[in-house]
Amino acid sequence: MTCEASTGFERLPVDYRCGRGSMPSDRTVFAQPVTAADPLTEHGDDMDLGLTERTALVCASTSGLGLATARALCEDGARVVVTSRSSERAEEVAAALPNAIGIGCDLVTADGAARLFGESTKRVGKIDILVLNGPGPAPGTAADVDDAGVDLAVAALVKPQVQLVRSVLPAMQAQHWGRILSIGSTSVVAPIANLALSNLGRAALAGYLKTLASEVAPHGITVNSLLPGRIATPRARQINEAAAARSGIPVADVEQSSVGEIPAGRYGEPDEFGAVAAFLCSARASYVTGAALRCDGGLVPTL
Repeated sequence: MTCEASTGFERLPVDYRCGRGSMPSDRTVFAQPVTAADPLTEHGDDMDLGLTERTALVCASTSGLGLATARALCEDGARVVVTSRSSERAEEVAAALPNAIGIGCDLVTADGAARLFGESTKRVGKIDILVLNGPGPAPGTAADVDDAGVDLAVAALVKPQVQLVRSVLPAMQAQHWGRILSIGSTSVVAPIANLALSNLGRAALAGYLKTLASEVAPHGITVNSLLPGRIATPRARQINEAAAARSGIPVADVEQSSVGEIPAGRYGEPDEFGAVAAFLCSARASYVTGAALRCDGGLVPTL
């Protein structure tokens, strides 16, 4: 999609840096120009997040928002376990990051969460930060949801996440410090049409995490959900392609319409999301817990 920029914006190519499944390199989205007056360029990205002694396990972190989060945590000093269904892919991505290792594991399998936790602690010791993430189910309407679909949503978006949380909590409680962050979706606060199974699974996990947050707060553990809106990732492309197929119109038209709904006037960049995720995992965010924070460019109109 090519978007004509409005006053105050420039067209910039999107650097997805997501490995397999990345969008074509000629795609563009709206982006504000970075100038010398921008705080990041004027002062430098020099905030100490207190992550240099911490180890993070980031699920599904070889592409999209998981990769952006893993990268941000590495850049801020954390040691990161990069994960993927493919060991080869996880190791490849980890090799390109500072202070990271890669572990292959399919969380949807019966013992996937237990194997991932066991292998991670074997190689890096205790886990201080757990970032929950995973691909959503295929698009579809609520009327078409069947028992198999419900089971799939729970197996992909709820069960392994709860198992991982149970696994990391004892060490976090013992040291009186921990961070649990879920990469969710704005569907948690405003369900998205034609993503019925994703809406179901992500809302269930968010409810569990909100309940957990109040239980573990006295132990110095924060539990939050970070809800992306329309971020320029392969998943966003998949959703737009499905919408285009249903409507019988070009994907570019779907995306042009989508951009027009975002007050920021563009899709978000994965690294913008990763920066917020890293902050929520940091020592600086010690009084933020039980929150579902949106990173959506103002897309969701409710408070």
